Amino acid sequence: MLKCIAVTNLRIGMFIHEFCGAWMDHPFWKSKFLLKTEKDLQRITSSSITELWIDTSKGLDVEAGVASVSTEAIAAEAESTLLAAVQSPPINLAVSMESELQRAAKLCARSKEAVISMFGDARMGQALHFEQAGELVEAISDSVMRHPNALISLARLKNADEYTYMHSVAVCALMIALARNLGLNDSQVREAGLAGLLHDIGKMAIPDVVLNKPGKLTDSEFATVRDHPEAGSRMLIESKQVSALVLDVCLHHHEKMDGSGYPHRLAGEQISLYARMGAVCDVYDAITSDRPYKKGWDPAESIRKMAEWKGHFDPLVFQAFIKTVGIYPTGSLVRLESGRIGVVMEQQAKSLLAPKVKIFFSAKSKTQIPQEILDLSKLVGRDKIVGRESAEEWGFRNVDELWTGL
Repeated sequence: MLKCIAVTNLRIGMFIHEFCGAWMDHPFWKSKFLLKTEKDLQRITSSSITELWIDTSKGLDVEAGVASVSTEAIAAEAESTLLAAVQSPPINLAVSMESELQRAAKLCARSKEAVISMFGDARMGQALHFEQAGELVEAISDSVMRHPNALISLARLKNADEYTYMHSVAVCALMIALARNLGLNDSQVREAGLAGLLHDIGKMAIPDVVLNKPGKLTDSEFATVRDHPEAGSRMLIESKQVSALVLDVCLHHHEKMDGSGYPHRLAGEQISLYARMGAVCDVYDAITSDRPYKKGWDPAESIRKMAEWKGHFDPLVFQAFIKTVGIYPTGSLVRLESGRIGVVMEQQAKSLLAPKVKIFFSAKSKTQIPQEILDLSKLVGRDKIVGRESAEEWGFRNVDELWTGL
């Protein structure tokens, strides 16, 4: 049985199933393992992680009287949080998903090269020049305006070795889409996009051998990684080319509402709106992307997990984010009430619970079926999404090709 417990109740002999929080909040390259040593226990308790999941079928249970929460209770609460975000529809679309995907693919390639160039200067200690950054933000903003799901979904599909650069592009697009959903003006939207593009520039101060390490980080390496917000803020200050808003997001996108984040352990209203936005966008793209040390999570599962992390995000910003990407974001693998399995193609203006889904497999007969795109908003009362599915568990390959067409 899975139970969520406080780190203070962790003890040697427990089987750790998953840490609650972003991947970089703890020094372990894997989240599932039997806790065997006092040293590993100390590393966990001294990190910013406050809660984790244990599997009592594989290790010790909590002692009598110790508080814990089951997966069922957490999932139910998370689901209610997600459903609360369905009150207003997504932004209206100017072009079709198929049309914008073609343009977005070219923009992703161009954006990656531009970010590599800018970040390369930072790594070499050269003077930073952000002339391309403004143009890039405008191009990304235009794409998001035409169809927000295209670029933010496509930018998630990155190779582990290009993560740092494409992550910046993805967070830029997510910040722009979120800013529009929050009703910010055009100038604020552009600033939010630039902040997303440059939020991780401090990672250029981290040696590649540490940044791309596929295994467990040492305490020293972990401390180096956690220094990247301050390293980035120093670079941006020296450049004298960005606003205080952009600088703030770079420095504080790892702060948490409950004060357990870093580098300054800010809490609540001490964290600016833009830094709160950055925290949500950064984590979402991080956990849905493949990394050198971990396979990315399914988009819908990631949204559900983020809803469980109490004290991490601003609830109102997070709800606006759900309205931006959907409860079942593009690329999510889902099961329908009819027993068919499909991949979410795009969101619908009528309801975040009824996206367009391309079905291709029968869970009942466990066989492939003819591919067909269903508009669930037109099938109310006849079919609906009843759960999320794992491509890995089903053995599905190249699921992303089904919705990208690329």
